[in-house]
Amino acid sequence: MLSYEKELWQREGVHYIAGIDEVGRGCLFGDVVAAAVILPKGIILEEVNDSKKLTAKKRDELYDIIMDIALAVGVAAVSAAVVDRINIKQAARLAMKQALEKLQITPDYLLIDAEKVDSPLPQLAIIHGDALSQSIAAASIIAKVTRDRMCLDWDLQYPEYGIAAHKGYATKFHRARIKEFGVSSLHRMSFVKNVLAEMQVEQQEFSF
Repeated sequence: MLSYEKELWQREGVHYIAGIDEVGRGCLFGDVVAAAVILPKGIILEEVNDSKKLTAKKRDELYDIIMDIALAVGVAAVSAAVVDRINIKQAARLAMKQALEKLQITPDYLLIDAEKVDSPLPQLAIIHGDALSQSIAAASIIAKVTRDRMCLDWDLQYPEYGIAAHKGYATKFHRARIKEFGVSSLHRMSFVKNVLAEMQVEQQEFSF
């Protein structure tokens, strides 16, 4: 998990490496959230891994550890309305850029999970980076825990959709609730159009 970082640390002038990742790209509901994390040089966090491979309890534990030991952390969220306006890929990139800009330390190099950030800083996009780079994995954990906690708040606002359980993803339950209650102000209209199309077909079939 440190092979990319170790190679970069050997380069002259590279001291601060920021790992960057986002979560919520495939959701029907809510913000896309990104995090940027700079960890101390040489530190090894044995249990840090792709956030999707960790339990919620372990993510919460690692979130606290990362926030405690990181040299700098930046977190940003881009709303569903912006996702609809500029598309999810650009919204994810925007969230990453904003997370980078919130770092208290300017990094010398960026390691990004399969994306490019609008920044003049040198950077490397790594496919499955959250499973290959400790810095990116740490960012994925911070972003995931942050968004999951946002989902708990959204669930209080819109309890009919069960957001706390499925985190806004297109589960069978979530799609059924959209069909029953319609869309909320936090749904991504560009994402739920297929669900709405299914509703129209079902209504037409019922009318026959």
